[in-house]
Amino acid sequence: MTRHSRWLIALVAVAAFTVPAKAQNGGEGASQDIISRQLEAFLSGDFPRAYSYASPDIKRIFPTLERFMSMVQTGYLPVLRPGNYAFGKSEQMADGRIQWEVLIDGPDGKGYTATYFMERQEDGTWKVDAVTLRRGAPGMT
Repeated sequence: MTRHSRWLIALVAVAAFTVPAKAQNGGEGASQDIISRQLEAFLSGDFPRAYSYASPDIKRIFPTLERFMSMVQTGYLPVLRPGNYAFGKSEQMADGRIQWEVLIDGPDGKGYTATYFMERQEDGTWKVDAVTLRRGAPGMT
């Protein structure tokens, strides 16, 4: 077992105890499901489906699939091609969005934290409104 694999196993174990019980249902559970669906769409090469999970704000900034994918390929390769991934903590924000930490093994063999900001739409569905990406686990500099 590599050092990196042990790192991810430890983070998954910690995440199991830090994700609140309410994350298993309601808005947090539904928003977590959308993140998983988008990551799986990226992995399977179904880029139109991955783009369908983007919020209207993201689609205004990247109005075509080609522009969206160019942005993802340029700045978010660990999200585009995640190895293992696990959900960390979530937080309900004052503006109604939900913030999720997603721990990702990147294609370069390094660990990353992707912070997803999920936005509820008027029809009740959740969309990815923003993602920040940093190398390392939560709390690491």
